[in-house]
Amino acid sequence: MTGYDATEGLTPFRDDSGYGAILFDLTRVRQASADWFSPAYWGERARPVDSGGRGGAWFVETPFGPAVLRRYLRGGLVAQVNRDRYLWRGSNRTRSFAEFRLIRAVAEKGVPVPRPIAAYYRRVGLRYQAAILLERLDNVRSLADRASVAGDGAPWEEAGRLIARGHRAGLDHADLNAHNLLFNPAGQGWVIDLDRGELRIPATGWRERNLARLRRSVLKLRGDRTADAVERDFARLRGAYDRIWERGY
Repeated sequence: MTGYDATEGLTPFRDDSGYGAILFDLTRVRQASADWFSPAYWGERARPVDSGGRGGAWFVETPFGPAVLRRYLRGGLVAQVNRDRYLWRGSNRTRSFAEFRLIRAVAEKGVPVPRPIAAYYRRVGLRYQAAILLERLDNVRSLADRASVAGDGAPWEEAGRLIARGHRAGLDHADLNAHNLLFNPAGQGWVIDLDRGELRIPATGWRERNLARLRRSVLKLRGDRTADAVERDFARLRGAYDRIWERGY
């Protein structure tokens, strides 16, 4: 995924706090700026995303359309001492560049994903910070949001079909949870947040780990619903997944 692509642009930059580069989609923008990756640059045109994630995402109104700006932030105990710095191992292995290229690769395989606009890193010594801009999907809600309300008609079967499509394409999602599956009112779905994901040869082991992680997620986020009710719904998701998987498409 690091070979030459005529639709990719690359802009290096340097400023008082370090240096870095921006990888961007030439079909969306002709040139990119490091300023784009600061919510302060957008002012009132940026507002925080208030669900899922770690508080590092904003909805942004840009000249190239509605977008989501997401910073790469650490979780867990390590975040108490290092919120947003990662060990430098080369530009192509930065979280932002890797996700940008993975999204484009799975999109070419027919997996519904929000398309990336630009990815950025800023290196300071042996560490770097990173962020990514993605197209924003209109009028969507997460499976987590839908599944926590009884009778809300969560799209369980469509979620299963969506995951199967991703797995057929070889997408091993590193964090397949209920926040990372989005659906519009018509039931059309998208997979989001491919950070640390990989393209693999489809195999039982990693596919089952993905599904087990999603099951734990929907149980954890079930709200007032009983665990038995959520298990029954997840069985519908799994049934739809298995049917698509067995058909091979």
